[in-house]
Amino acid sequence: MKLNRRPVAAFGYLWQNSKQGNQTDGFRMSEFANRRVTMVDTQVRPSDVTKFPIIDALLSVPRETFVPDEKREAAYVGENLAIAAGRVILEARTLAKLLDALDVQPGEYVLDIGCGLGYSTAVIARLAEAVVAVEEDETLAAEAERRLSEENADNAVVVKGQLAAGSEKTAPYDVITIEGGVETVPQSILQQLKDGGRIGAIFMEGAVGTAKIGYKSEGRMTWRSVFNASAPVLEGFRLARGFTL
Repeated sequence: MKLNRRPVAAFGYLWQNSKQGNQTDGFRMSEFANRRVTMVDTQVRPSDVTKFPIIDALLSVPRETFVPDEKREAAYVGENLAIAAGRVILEARTLAKLLDALDVQPGEYVLDIGCGLGYSTAVIARLAEAVVAVEEDETLAAEAERRLSEENADNAVVVKGQLAAGSEKTAPYDVITIEGGVETVPQSILQQLKDGGRIGAIFMEGAVGTAKIGYKSEGRMTWRSVFNASAPVLEGFRLARGFTL
């Protein structure tokens, strides 16, 4: 009986393509890993961020996994990366300097407001005991949850809700981070911070912004400016505008 060799040939073709595909995927992973090193060496270290846990987290978390799929090639550019209308992933320098100033400790409990697709949460999860991430965009929240799960960030949970409401149910927190610009921080957020806790946010005045760290002591807040940065102001964090003629 004459054998039909076409299926075998087809299988061989598919196997070869699969092998090539695996090699290509491996190359891309290696290339992105190299870009992470470059990001740390050219954007983060020159900004005086030298704490090993932060450097290690930035080198370990694949930033390309937490950006829109069509923007993977731009994942490591040194600027904020748009992910939705009025929403960005903070540039690595800004996130690193904010975390450096907040000095997140291994046993601390963190609230990450405006987590987007989960990058900041994944980084913080490597520094803290646990992270609660708040995201009000339903699509972003679902994607953040999926991507964090795929990266085995088991100490992080995503809560869908208004950013300005935080997550009172799981409060209080040792540290609160806000992944976007603010003009003001609602009292409802500050109430979720433990006494002795810290909060980091980028306060915007027009196009100019300053990252500040707030410290809570005996129920009162004091703020310290730490570096210049900018980000779109998040809804719910704008100053009320008075009516004028």
